[in-house]
Order: sequence, then C-alpha cells, then structure tokens
Amino acid sequence: MQKTGGNVEEFIAAVMPGKRRTDAETVLSLMREVTGREPEMWGTIVGFGSCHYKYPTGNEGDMPLTAFAPRKQATTIYLLDAESHSSALERLGPHTVGRSCLYLKDVDAVDLDVLREILAEDERRTRGGGIGYAELTITD
Repeated sequence: MQKTGGNVEEFIAAVMPGKRRTDAETVLSLMREVTGREPEMWGTIVGFGSCHYKYPTGNEGDMPLTAFAPRKQATTIYLLDAESHSSALERLGPHTVGRSCLYLKDVDAVDLDVLREILAEDERRTRGGGIGYAELTITD
C-alpha cells in the first residue's frame, strides 16, 4: 500500500451517501485528535502516520498506523486485531468486526468515547510494534 497524495478533504466531500460522508467527517476529526497527526490518502483509505510491516513469510509492505475508509455499506476502521478490543467493543454500540476491521454503519449510534479508547489503544500497540504475527517499524 502506498500514499497516493490525494486531497483528504476533497475525498471526504465526495463520499456518498451523505450519511457515510457525515460519519467520515466525525471519524476524521476523532482520528486527528487521537493520533495528533494529519491524514493522508492511501488510495481510498484515509491514513494517519505510516509503518513498514514484515511477516515471517517474507511478505512486507507499508501501511498507515491508524486508518479508516468510508465504504458504501459501513465506515471501516482498520485495527491491528479487532478481537483484542473485546471488552471495549462490548461497550461501543452497534458494530461488526473482522480480524482487523471494525465496521460502523452509523457512527452516531456508537459511544465515541469508547471508539476513542479503542483507537488510542490500537495506536499505542502499533507504535510499540505489538502484533505477534508481523514485525513493525514506524516510518512516519
């Protein structure tokens, strides 16, 4: 994955439907607050900071430290390991999860303080290189 240099505000302004755009604006603000960084476009993903990962298999690449994507069906928040946040997720509100994705269909329906907690903990783990299945090096 690579930074594409796109304009984040223009990307968010073009998100449809309008509800997903409003959700993206909320998550953008929250991630700016939690990370203390400005966003950058990584294709259709809005990322904050960057790191290089390397799996034991030899596969490697770059990715944002913290990121989200406003998709048609839900706002996708990328996490190192969604299941590791199980106690916070119980308090979050309506959501679904994949291994490293948190899906929010309605950001207004979730507890933003809990979401902030999840994002901050994930950021801390990422900065600490804390995923057992890959080596991480912070690059930005």
